[in-house]
Amino acid sequence: MFSKEESRILRQDFWTSFGKSFPRKWILYDTKLKGLSFKFHFDNKTALIALDLEDDLENRINYWEKLLALKSILLDDYLPEAIYEEEYFLDNEKEISRIYLPLEQKVSIHNKNSWRDVMEFFNENMSLFEAFFEEYKEVIEG
Repeated sequence: MFSKEESRILRQDFWTSFGKSFPRKWILYDTKLKGLSFKFHFDNKTALIALDLEDDLENRINYWEKLLALKSILLDDYLPEAIYEEEYFLDNEKEISRIYLPLEQKVSIHNKNSWRDVMEFFNENMSLFEAFFEEYKEVIEG
């Protein structure tokens, strides 16, 4: 078991190491579309990449419908295992819409032996996700 401080340091070390191993500017929150952002998630059980829709319901529905229309392109050409969830609940019980891709292996941010696999997963798959977004941003923006 790790103390909160040890856990914080490990998390910080992971993200610093990831940034040094794969130095590039990710889109993340800088999508220029209100309420739409990319996320990396890595905790003591899972790792995933996500495109989250967190704005007001009307805006969420608008973006969601456009992303649904592009679903076959995303799955066929970019991320075949991506999961679409119109009603996704975060740990804080906030409801969002999310398209995500989990890493299908047991990993933990507290286990440095799993870091390389997660970093490679993040880099490869978020790059594809961002390429899809850049290609179809005008359609999503509508």
